[in-house]
Order: sequence, then C-alpha cells, then structure tokens
Amino acid sequence: MMIDPAVGLLVTFTMALLFGSASVHKLRDLHRFEEIFAAYGVLGFVARWKLSWMVPVLELAVAVGLLFDGSRLWAAGVGAALLLVYAAAIGVNLRRGRRDLACGCGGPNDRSPIAPWMLGRNTLLALLLVGRSEERR
Repeated sequence: MMIDPAVGLLVTFTMALLFGSASVHKLRDLHRFEEIFAAYGVLGFVARWKLSWMVPVLELAVAVGLLFDGSRLWAAGVGAALLLVYAAAIGVNLRRGRRDLACGCGGPNDRSPIAPWMLGRNTLLALLLVGRSEERR
C-alpha cells in the first residue's frame, strides 16, 4: 500500500531526528551511557565496552542514512534492528523483575525506568521504519 509521499517523508525525517538526537545524547555523556548499558546485564564486560560506543555511532549513521535515497533502505533496516534489540533488552530485564533500570531514552541524565509499554513503542517504530523501506523498493 502506497502512502502519501509527504506523510512518508514526515515519518522518515522524524525517525532521522529521533536517531540523531538519541545519538547526540549518548555521545555527550558516553560514560553515563556506558553505565546504563552495563546495568542491563545482557552482555559480557568486553562486549559491553566495545558496543557502548558503537550504539550512538550506529544511531548517528542511521539518522544520516535516512536522509538520502541511496542509503535509506540500509539505514531503515539497521534502525529497525536497533529498536528491536533495545526492546529485547528491556523485555529481558522486565522478565527478570528489574523495573528500576534507567531506560536511557531521553539521554544519559534521564532516569525514567523501563516499562512494558516501551516494548510496544519500539516495535511500532521498527515497523514504521520497515514499512518506509519496503515502500522504497
């Protein structure tokens, strides 16, 4: 199903803004983000250390990639994967009963705890990205 191109561009640029601002928040206080990342306890120490700086770099790449036709498909796929990985990490910790973890959604100084609704939000955003990339084929 084809949606109005203006609506499609609005979704694309909104997602680019979301990923770009998420990246900047993390890069501004990478040490705090590393603490939040480690608190999730889903990866070993070495993997956490290497991935904690890669996450904001990937988010920034997604934000920039969404802005250009030639890279939009790749960026949408990576962005959707990131959102689903975030949802999985939140889900694992909710299942463990660890509802006091900071989600890190609003930047490193945001202390909002993880919550079940975040699973639906991330899944919906991932579906929007995939839908935009499918439309471009």
